[in-house]
Amino acid sequence: MFSSYSELATEVYDLDKPVGHSFGDVEYYTQRLAGCKGRILEAAVGSGRMLIPLLQAGYLVDGMDCSPQMLSSCRRRLQERGLEAQLYEGLLQSFSLPSTYEAIVIPAGSFLLLEKHEDAKAALRCMYDHLEPGGRIILDLYLPTDLSMGTVSTKTWETPDQHVITMESKRVEVNFLHQYTVSYLKYEKWKNGHLVKTELQRFPLKWYGIEEFTLLLKSLRYSQISVSAGYQYGNPPSRTEQVFTFEACR
Repeated sequence: MFSSYSELATEVYDLDKPVGHSFGDVEYYTQRLAGCKGRILEAAVGSGRMLIPLLQAGYLVDGMDCSPQMLSSCRRRLQERGLEAQLYEGLLQSFSLPSTYEAIVIPAGSFLLLEKHEDAKAALRCMYDHLEPGGRIILDLYLPTDLSMGTVSTKTWETPDQHVITMESKRVEVNFLHQYTVSYLKYEKWKNGHLVKTELQRFPLKWYGIEEFTLLLKSLRYSQISVSAGYQYGNPPSRTEQVFTFEACR
């Protein structure tokens, strides 16, 4: 019934978040990885918004994603720039790759797409197992600021080939007990007033308290845990609307 970052979602992502588009995270991650000489894995790599700037900064970066359409877009963007990277298709909670990594990064809150607690724990274990001794994870989390039911919003993009893509987002579930929301995203692609393609995506987002996530990392043997807010390293969280970036070592 539902797609997951399929063709239209990928096309919208490429239009809305082109390579190098930054929320402050591209600069922050580039800086925090300074001195990293080994392999880096960007999990949930998408179509290369972060991966490509990291490669251009001289880092050795692999990418992984569960969406073949996103990976196909990432390969195309790499080729356009004369860059190469190892890209893998896999799930955060169960991936098995041939390399270990000095760092594993998940920017932009993509980790929150794992709505089940057991999947989140499995993903953190997977990342721990793929880290070199002393390696670290860096990932972003954020808190929802609107938990109202039935919220509907619509966005529109025009494609280079003069199609129009609309995306309607509707909040259909708010689960306070297990700390997640679910929205339905309906993508429609139009040409001269005629609908040519549509997709429906189920979009979950989980949230964690800062202490809760810190304790989760500790329970999985991570150490040297820190959390910074607003893409300023060492800046303690002070407002709910900030992005919280966790770092933790194996």
